[in-house]
Amino acid sequence: MTLPDVMKAVVIEGKGGPEVLQLRDVAVPQPGKGEVLIKVAAAGVNRPDVLQRQGNYPAPKGHSELPGLEVSGVVAALGEGVERLSIGDAVLALVAGGGYAEYTAAPEVCCIRKPDTLSFIDAAAIPETFFTVWHNVFERGELKAGETFLVHGGTGGIGVTAIQLAKAFGATVFTTVGSDEKCAAARALGADIAINYRTQDFSEIVKNETGKRGVNVILDMVGGDYIEKNIRALSDDGRLVNIAYQKGSTATIDFMRVMLKRLTITGSTLRIRTNDVKGRIARAIEEKVMPLIAAGRIMVPIDSTYPLAQAAKAHERMESSAHIGKIVLTI
Repeated sequence: MTLPDVMKAVVIEGKGGPEVLQLRDVAVPQPGKGEVLIKVAAAGVNRPDVLQRQGNYPAPKGHSELPGLEVSGVVAALGEGVERLSIGDAVLALVAGGGYAEYTAAPEVCCIRKPDTLSFIDAAAIPETFFTVWHNVFERGELKAGETFLVHGGTGGIGVTAIQLAKAFGATVFTTVGSDEKCAAARALGADIAINYRTQDFSEIVKNETGKRGVNVILDMVGGDYIEKNIRALSDDGRLVNIAYQKGSTATIDFMRVMLKRLTITGSTLRIRTNDVKGRIARAIEEKVMPLIAAGRIMVPIDSTYPLAQAAKAHERMESSAHIGKIVLTI
């Protein structure tokens, strides 16, 4: 495969609104040791991309400063030491940046072979959310079959993934969303209880629906005043996992309640983790989750797709919070 020297990519010119995303000609990256070069077919759009565009979530040192954390495509070149993949393999991959482009370099360990039953668009919508949910809900949160689980933002990318995975592995699922239409969509994905946070107090609904016990695990990306509400909604020995803070990362909480209920409060961010950690998560997903996706037992709901040149419109859609499922760029 003859590779070009130059490719189209979306760059962030300054920081600010979606208009700072501009399509430009840039050099095609070269795969480093342990990396593959992927000819990108599609790239997922995620809230961290919005934060990066705003200047609030810079790329880790030594990684591409282009936005985009997940892609699907075909392996076009191999770096030194690559052993598992070959040129021509169809893959999906988690990357630390550079996904909004015609080519991107990805660590081999962060790549998963794409099942034949999965389109490139669906495949591009998997890595960021599935890696995040698996690690935070099942590894850090230790969700088990028979337990109760609450995820906020049930119709966003993380939410639709968390609802389906928690349900597939035997949990009772609660979620919060912002409209009755989204409540219906969340229930269609498998949520047992969908709460419209604009008209209902989720902590009270959880208490009522669980016989005042509360839920075992909460996955939260809201923060702010939700932190104290989450603590109230947790059961004894409950686990709160934070992965983002749309309403702020500071809060006043009553730690007496944490002590009396023996709660665990934890959280993580994926982008800065080592390739070894991401590779371990990738192998777990490959073994335990991809067969469910390939068999159609877990869906990848796609809200909308946009060509690469319309990345700004994709971000406008993301920031509107009107989407149900994933937003994907096609290349």
